[in-house]
Amino acid sequence: EVFSEYGMVPEEVYTGINYDSETHNHSELQAFINAIAEIPVKRKHRSDEYYELVDAVLDTYLGEIPSSFNYKGQTFTPQSFASNLGINMDDYVEITSFNHFPFYEKGEIEVHDNWRHEDMYNVPIDDIIKIMDYALENGYTVDWDGDVSEKGFSHTNSVAINPDVTKTEDFSGTDRARFEDMSTAERLEEVYKFEKPFPEADVTQEKRQEGYEKFVTTDDHLMHVTGIVKDQNGTKYYITKNSWGTTRNKFGGYLNMSVSYVKAKVIFIMVHKDAVPDDIRDKLGI
Repeated sequence: EVFSEYGMVPEEVYTGINYDSETHNHSELQAFINAIAEIPVKRKHRSDEYYELVDAVLDTYLGEIPSSFNYKGQTFTPQSFASNLGINMDDYVEITSFNHFPFYEKGEIEVHDNWRHEDMYNVPIDDIIKIMDYALENGYTVDWDGDVSEKGFSHTNSVAINPDVTKTEDFSGTDRARFEDMSTAERLEEVYKFEKPFPEADVTQEKRQEGYEKFVTTDDHLMHVTGIVKDQNGTKYYITKNSWGTTRNKFGGYLNMSVSYVKAKVIFIMVHKDAVPDDIRDKLGI
């Protein structure tokens, strides 16, 4: 709805940076927006001037949105440019996996990134993995929303892992001998050096639901999943493009998220409906 109603503008025309910086930094902007928003919350009344103030702050920091612009020899409005891209947003579906509403039906996920209160399709977590695998193996990519606040998420080290250090029998011989004499905290400290891969946790539907309901799994960030890779132990990871710049790790801003991490920490995904396996599409009616 946002795409079709408000349109799109190419970055060459509208950078969204109207302040002294080469990159986006919204910390001061967000502080002003928060301060303005607190007033109607306290007064329990939102006046027309509130919207004017918010727009003024956004225009100051981001720049005024062009009503029309020239791009590659053509004149567009944001709406006509969006239409010209050939993207039909009705072809894309958002899919989540939680226990508090029925599987293969739609319901609302109560997270701040769902600020339009949209309903999403709900499937078991193993179906989320099936959809991601099918999409990536058939020429599609995946929009991933989830938790990046865990210690196992390290953009600097280009990985997101969900280790299990409780079962030492799963470790290699040398590591098993070392880890058996360590406390859980010491084992995790060793794993979070990110020097080599260790066994990953088994994530059940109930376990991820518990994380959501206890606010351990939070709605933090969106990233772009573009491929699949395996480590030397055969553990599968999803190649993921982050938006934190290309110079902050040795893989040009990409990282590898383990299947276990994805199962535990995904909030929802968005994919083209043709990227959903037929059996799941039938259950969802799409």
